[in-house]
Amino acid sequence: QVQLVESGGGLVQPGGSLRLSCEVSGSGFNINVMGWYRQAPGKQRELVASITSDGRRNIADSVKGRNSISRDTAKDTMDLQINRMKPEDTAVYYCNAELTMWGEPRGRVYWGQGTQVTVSS
Repeated sequence: QVQLVESGGGLVQPGGSLRLSCEVSGSGFNINVMGWYRQAPGKQRELVASITSDGRRNIADSVKGRNSISRDTAKDTMDLQINRMKPEDTAVYYCNAELTMWGEPRGRVYWGQGTQVTVSS
C-alpha cells in the first residue's frame, strides 16, 4: 500500500526557514513527479514546487528565489526548503506524488495528510 509520509512544519518565525520532507512508502511503482502544495484558509490549494524524476522543477512565483527542492530517487524522498518565510506563507502544506504502478499504463496521484505551517512571531 502506497503512503506519503510528511515531516516538518509547525511554527516558523517571519524571516526564518521552513524544511519539509516527504517519503513515499510502499513498493511496486515508479515515481514520475513529486511536489508540495499548500492551502491557506479560504483559498484554493496551490502548487508550491514540484520536481520530476529527471530533476525538472516547477516553482511557484510566490517562493521563487527563496526555495530549494530536491529528491533522493534511491530513497523515494523529497525535501523542500523555503527561506525568508512570510506570514502569507501560512497554510497547510501537502505532499503530492504521481506514481505509475508496475504493469499499469497510467499514473495515479497520491496525497499526504497535510502539515500545518504557521508563520508568526
